[in-house]
Amino acid sequence: MTERERDDHSGIETTGHEWDGIKELDSPLPRWWLWVWYGTIIIAIVYWVLMPAWPGVTGFTRGVLGQSDRQELSSDLRALEAIRGAGAARLRSASLEQIEADPELQAYALQVGQSVFGDNCATCHGAGGGGGKGYPNLRDDIWLWGGGLADIQKTLVVGVRSGHPGARGETMMSAFGRDQLLTEAQISDLIEYVVALSRRPADRAAVARAAPTFQVQCVSCHGPTGTGDRVKGAPDLTDAEWLYGPDRDSIRNQIWNGRNGVMPSWEARFSPEMIKALAVYVHVNSGGEGAAPAATPALAATAPKPTGQ
Repeated sequence: MTERERDDHSGIETTGHEWDGIKELDSPLPRWWLWVWYGTIIIAIVYWVLMPAWPGVTGFTRGVLGQSDRQELSSDLRALEAIRGAGAARLRSASLEQIEADPELQAYALQVGQSVFGDNCATCHGAGGGGGKGYPNLRDDIWLWGGGLADIQKTLVVGVRSGHPGARGETMMSAFGRDQLLTEAQISDLIEYVVALSRRPADRAAVARAAPTFQVQCVSCHGPTGTGDRVKGAPDLTDAEWLYGPDRDSIRNQIWNGRNGVMPSWEARFSPEMIKALAVYVHVNSGGEGAAPAATPALAATAPKPTGQ
């Protein structure tokens, strides 16, 4: 057997590999590293014995301890449901008005509603419910379909253009430009008419030209004076609240494309008591339409109340 070459400087054998005159040393692994490696192997074997580990054709090895994260989660959820049971039962049997009139029950509803809102509604409406462009502000007193407790509850149950049989929003705004229902000139005049409705300076000649168009195309939903219709979810065009923006480009985009918002129905996902809690949470934090003061002020102050949408 040929004796392996040793490095003259270190006295360690080389592997025989050489790159540009540099030879690789066959240095042994550090003793501490070997013990750590052996230790991890021992720990892995112990884990395989104690815990579920190896998959099989029809199942998996259960382990000596029989540990199951799924069973632990189910047990924890059952314990949580038991804790919440009393409060949920009270929510289920009380009316929305009774919930808001009872400080203790209202506080419980606000806690549940805040949790549900944060997990499911904040994505669109914002953490504080302030909304954004295309998403309604839930902290003011401007409501397309009404801001009373029953109105909010119904919107949560059926949604808006959600496919639910009772969904709000059966009436859709037409895409007057995209579908060539109005000419470019008519839409330009109509923009000035809408601007004038919101009490801002507008081209008077264009407003006069657009008046017949508004009467024919828009009055059926927005009303003869442009104040809207909550039954149809048609917004009030005379206030300073704008879902998609108040500037002329935004108004033109709305008239041209006929935007129609969508909100899911939560009936299949939330229990009746969760929907009640969420309705109370939104209603109390909006501060409008007969809302009672929050039993827990901190819950009602999750974000500064915006002045508009």
